[in-house]
Amino acid sequence: MTLRVQILKDKFNQSLGLPFEELLPESTIRQAISELKLKYKKRLFDPFITLWAFLSQVLDTDKTCHNAVSKIIAHLAGEEVEVPSTDTSAYCQARTRLPEKLLEKLFNSTAQNIEKKVTPEHLWCGRNVKVIDGSTVSMPDTVENQKEYPQPSSQKTGCGFPIAKIGVIFSLVTGAAVALCIDVLNTHDIKLARKLYSFLKPNDVLLGDRAFCAYADMFAIKQLNCDAVFRKLY
Repeated sequence: MTLRVQILKDKFNQSLGLPFEELLPESTIRQAISELKLKYKKRLFDPFITLWAFLSQVLDTDKTCHNAVSKIIAHLAGEEVEVPSTDTSAYCQARTRLPEKLLEKLFNSTAQNIEKKVTPEHLWCGRNVKVIDGSTVSMPDTVENQKEYPQPSSQKTGCGFPIAKIGVIFSLVTGAAVALCIDVLNTHDIKLARKLYSFLKPNDVLLGDRAFCAYADMFAIKQLNCDAVFRKLY
């Protein structure tokens, strides 16, 4: 982790309230909700408060829901609204109500806005370098999650968690993820990558490890007027 990223993360951890309100303003979230035609009830834990708290919780060293609610209380203390109790159940329920398509919409719009701020002097030899990689994420052991993303077959039923495979392209200039796809655990990195090539722009350079080194894919990337730099498979 670079020093600049660590400084920013420490600043967020030490902040009272919900610092994401400045980075992801209510107007941006409201626009996404409007474009998706989502309906929500006006309540204390609305999509705005819940999303800001959730993002802060992910970055915080103390990732407990109790700490997240404490930040919400600090955020609301100066406003003329009812301050919630320290009980975490309402926040947890509100978090489960956040629509996945809203998070996806905000992810895409945020990535595009960051990319627009990249100027030629930030580029490598005038080229925008994008990095591709794959990883896995686990999730709560629910019937719905197990059906969509089954746990590894090597684990006995009831003794594991649903695991998904993710593929990501992020900008080497900004460090921000610009594209993301998700599939079941046994999906090969190459298969995920082929879902992400459409996010490349002409003159981009795609950088990856040997998992993505295939002549067919390098040809496909070249057809997009991009170049690829992968470590040799052999």
